[in-house]
Amino acid sequence: MMEIETYIASIPPEKKDAFITLMEKIDAHIPKGFEKCIQYNMVSYVVPKSTYPEGYHCNPEQALPFLSIAAQKSHIAVYHMGIYSDESLLNWFKEEYPKHMTTKLDMGKSCIRFKNPKKIPYDLMGELVSKMTVEDWIGKYEANKPK
Repeated sequence: MMEIETYIASIPPEKKDAFITLMEKIDAHIPKGFEKCIQYNMVSYVVPKSTYPEGYHCNPEQALPFLSIAAQKSHIAVYHMGIYSDESLLNWFKEEYPKHMTTKLDMGKSCIRFKNPKKIPYDLMGELVSKMTVEDWIGKYEANKPK
């Protein structure tokens, strides 16, 4: 299994500092109980199996994913599962984004893309990750997971 240091070493130089700064901001703000690891070949923050033994419904052997960050070919991506499952959190983020950025929000269902590594709203991302605890996420996940 890939280690976080190995992943970071593989990031192109023009994205590496931004990626590390983003990861450090997430580390500083994510609520206690999430665990950082490599999942799906990305730096990920998961609910450990010791906390949620059922694991992820797509693969019960895996810890429940919450957030991942990845240096993709054309952007740095933040995959935030909580924003996908909580409309009020999504709306908050969409309202806050223009207060921090002059660029247009580039986002999919759970993926926030930053094409320019010099333009990442680190403080906003720190605030975003602080807004959902492990307990909140498990509740949202269980309410929304396929039966």
